[in-house]
Amino acid sequence: MSNQPEIQSTSRVGDVLFGGAAKIASGGIVLIVLIIGIFLLSNAWQPLLDNSANFFTSTEFRASTKPPRFGVAALLWTTLLTSAVALAIAVPVAIGLALLLTQYVTGRVASAIAFVIDLLAAVPSVIFGLWGIKIFGPAIQPSAHLIENLLGWIPLFGDGQVASPGTVFTASLVLAIMILPIITALTRDVFAQTPRETIEGALALGATRWEVTRLAVLPYGRSGAIAAAMLGLGRALGETIAVMLILSKVARFDVSVFSGGETFASIIARNAPEFDTPYKAGVYISAGLVLFVLTFAVNALARVVAERGKAKS
Repeated sequence: MSNQPEIQSTSRVGDVLFGGAAKIASGGIVLIVLIIGIFLLSNAWQPLLDNSANFFTSTEFRASTKPPRFGVAALLWTTLLTSAVALAIAVPVAIGLALLLTQYVTGRVASAIAFVIDLLAAVPSVIFGLWGIKIFGPAIQPSAHLIENLLGWIPLFGDGQVASPGTVFTASLVLAIMILPIITALTRDVFAQTPRETIEGALALGATRWEVTRLAVLPYGRSGAIAAAMLGLGRALGETIAVMLILSKVARFDVSVFSGGETFASIIARNAPEFDTPYKAGVYISAGLVLFVLTFAVNALARVVAERGKAKS
């Protein structure tokens, strides 16, 4: 009995130390985010004041003119379009794979499939970019021409400005492959946590495997799957090297997925040699500021969705 106070005192000290370390770490992360935001805003402030074009509606981006003329309308459209198309392709495939791995196959087969999917996350972005523009892009051009012929009356699928594989269509498909592992892994973990008694109870009542999936597994993991999709979207929004290697620059802005263009990340990476003065770099940093806010908002939304899902369960 005499050792009990000493054990409680040691435990209390450990709790205090661990709690303090956790608070310092979380405060440090918040501080880093604030420092990045302040850095971006301070460097972009003067070019934004001198900008002779509308920053939000202009589609031109000229950092070398005096005063500079730049806007983010075209960059925002291309960034959102490539990410949205990639998400629309990757999410159904990721959910299907997650259901396959958790509800339909088990053992070595499931481990082998999961291993191959996880390997995609280890492939460097530059490899995806080179593969996309040299092999994958030319291979899917016949499919792109077929979609153009069938749906060309819709501006989104109209005839683009580039005949090369370097289109938003190609970049989106490559992005879909790149974000597939993270969405699949997170969704798989969520579906695997479905209470066994719920699944077994449904099976005992005569439900088929598909009915169990539709009525028990999918409703339980809906919020987690949405959060995983939002995290994948954040990954797609910030992808740089692969998109830069694939997308071809075009003379004027076009809404078609069969045109080229620039995203926030690609225009910064492509024009890095022009950062010879802090002022000119600030023009591109302004684009980075918009991307920073956009990515931060997407990840914050994913966090909110995940927390709401926990509260309901």
